[in-house]
Amino acid sequence: MENVHLAVEEDDLYSGYNDYNPTFDSEELENDVGFQQAVRTSHGRRPPVRTDCSSRSYAKMYNSHVINHKDGAARPMTAVRAAGYSSSLMRGSTFDPLGQSKGPAPPLEAKNEDTAEEKIKILEKKVNDLIEESCMAQSIGALQLALEKAKEAGRKERALIRQREASGNTEHINLDLTYSVLLNLANQYANNEMYPEALNSYHVIVKNKMFTNAGRLKVNMANIYFKQKNYPKAIKFYRMALDQISNNHKELRIKIMQNIGVVFVRLGQYSDAITSFEHIMAESPNIKTGFNLILCYYAIGDRERMKKAFQKLISVPLGIDDEDKYIPASDDPSSNMVIEAIKNDKLHQMERDLKVLAEKYIMTAAKLIAPAIETSFASGFDWCVDMVKCSQYVELANDLEINKAITYLRQKDFNQAVETLKTFEKKDSRVKSAAATNLSFLYFLEKDYDQADRYADLAMNADRYNPAALINKGNTVFVKKDYEKAAEFYKEALRNDSSCTEALYNLGLSYKRMNRLEEGLDCFLKLHSILRNSAEVMYQLAHLYEQLGDPQQAIEWLMQVIGVTPTDPHVLAKLGKLHDDEGDKSQAFQYYSESFRYFPSNIDVIEWLGAYYIETQFCEKAIQYFERATLIQPNFVKWQLIVASCYRRSGNYQKALETYKEIHRRFPENVECLRFLVRLSTDMGLKEVQEYATKLKKAEKMKEIREQVCVMRVWMCVFTADSGHSSSSSKGERLSAKMRSLPGSNEPYEASNPKELDASYVDPLGPQMDRPKTGAKKPVDDDDFADEDLGDDLLPE
Repeated sequence: MENVHLAVEEDDLYSGYNDYNPTFDSEELENDVGFQQAVRTSHGRRPPVRTDCSSRSYAKMYNSHVINHKDGAARPMTAVRAAGYSSSLMRGSTFDPLGQSKGPAPPLEAKNEDTAEEKIKILEKKVNDLIEESCMAQSIGALQLALEKAKEAGRKERALIRQREASGNTEHINLDLTYSVLLNLANQYANNEMYPEALNSYHVIVKNKMFTNAGRLKVNMANIYFKQKNYPKAIKFYRMALDQISNNHKELRIKIMQNIGVVFVRLGQYSDAITSFEHIMAESPNIKTGFNLILCYYAIGDRERMKKAFQKLISVPLGIDDEDKYIPASDDPSSNMVIEAIKNDKLHQMERDLKVLAEKYIMTAAKLIAPAIETSFASGFDWCVDMVKCSQYVELANDLEINKAITYLRQKDFNQAVETLKTFEKKDSRVKSAAATNLSFLYFLEKDYDQADRYADLAMNADRYNPAALINKGNTVFVKKDYEKAAEFYKEALRNDSSCTEALYNLGLSYKRMNRLEEGLDCFLKLHSILRNSAEVMYQLAHLYEQLGDPQQAIEWLMQVIGVTPTDPHVLAKLGKLHDDEGDKSQAFQYYSESFRYFPSNIDVIEWLGAYYIETQFCEKAIQYFERATLIQPNFVKWQLIVASCYRRSGNYQKALETYKEIHRRFPENVECLRFLVRLSTDMGLKEVQEYATKLKKAEKMKEIREQVCVMRVWMCVFTADSGHSSSSSKGERLSAKMRSLPGSNEPYEASNPKELDASYVDPLGPQMDRPKTGAKKPVDDDDFADEDLGDDLLPE
């Protein structure tokens, strides 16, 4: 118990924990005199251990217990030498274990680039860089630059080989580099459609036995022969490549066999193509091969095998996961975040594209074989629909039904088409909306706007976000001239689908009708950025600029229209009119002449060209244009009078007289014709002058009476409405009886004021005659607006 000590209340149970031995304080070593003295003692000047010492030196070393120093201090000798100490250090030297006091390390020795090996390495690097630059240029579409880089790489590689041969280092030639240079050069030749050069480059690779697996490049050579339409050679090289590829590369062999089948189709050898495609469908079925097999059976007219091939096509596994996996199934935020991340990634996009492609092939195959596999196309469609309903593409059955209705439309059987589409009214919303949209469009084309409006409402109720339904609804409102409301429907369609060009076009027309020209211009400019080569859009822009008073901009846009449709006569005539308004008659004449060349029946163009030749004193050339106008409008006496006047102006009085006589025979009451007959007969001294003068006076009198009757009719109507006086009716009866004795008033007459032949009478084609105004027919009339495009829902291509 004497070693047991009891704690008293004054003692601290936790004292001493912060106390430590000052020996372990490394931060104060610089100020520790003992430590610094030990550093300067013999411990730092101990001689190095010698491994080749004799036994005598070992004895001497171990018999020494201490080393005497100049200052008298002594230190026991140890058997381990400390790092950083050497015997060369004298007293007062600093502690520098890393040797930093000696300054920076000397620079590395520069490589000597003059040596042959270094030159070879530098040249190899340049060749590799050129190959990489060539590939990068090809990836961005700079094919010419890629070819130049490939050629330069070939030149550098040949220089590299010569340099190796000169240095005697031929055993280290880089065959992989040579292969890469030749292959890249051949590929770039092929990309630039320089097929002979590409084939030569491929032959160099294939014939070199030092290149392993070069036989595969015969596939590339076969592809070139296929592009050159040298199909027998293409098949030969495909088969040679197939022989040199082992069975381990199954996927590559399948692709080559598919190419062989396609070449046989091009050659019309459908039996051989069927053999290739059937082998592929047995080994590794895919959608494209199944579709090609159906085409071959259709070409040879084998109904039963068409059915079997269609069943194989719809049973091809796509290897796509179910869409349900992208629907959040729990409230776990982490799993939901993962689903959101993969919902729109590239892999899912690829799956969607593959599914869309498969549906396209199945739809096309069904539309192709439906009329061929049964006695009627309706029965064939029904069989295809039944098969599709039992497959993984069950949602395509309704689309096939809609295509059945479209086939009725193409056969001009509108009643059956309408009946087929009406069967969708009780189905799900998507199909119901599509069918109602098509029905609305059909009724709109038939100008049954009430039914079109009804089915447009039905389509909107089934799917409010269907832009086609909204456009059809807007069209039905547009024809009722409610342009504000139509514009609202078009705007809603654009909100649902910003790429809907029909809605944007119709919206521009609505603004144009409301005289909001600037807003209409904005719509068509946006549409032009989407449809760069649309002649209708560019014409609307030209017409809007013309309405805004900017004819130069209108001319520029019409020139772009001519660039797209160079033979449009109405656009050419419009350009002629604009140039004529600007005073440039030579350009106007050029465009009017081009318009007449493409469409020689436009009366406005004919009239302008004839008047142009009369104005330039070439009446003989004007005659051919007005004679054509006479053929187009034979009952319009104006053109025949102008033809006769042209003969008279050109000095051919006899031909002019014959023309006037023919006009008088057809239009005996025409005053202008009689006047010129009297004038020509007088000038030529003919005996018929008195006869024509008598007829002229009679015709003028009758014309005056007609004018009085017209005035009296107007006066009688006004007087009857005001007073209802009985005398006016009796007078009107007398005038009516007199009117009945006159010739019919439906014959064309020219207005004439003088009652007698006046020597100062002015020819209707005199110099003061006004230039005829021409109006070009638009390629897209203002009253016409773009109906909803048929698209996949109506008339798929």
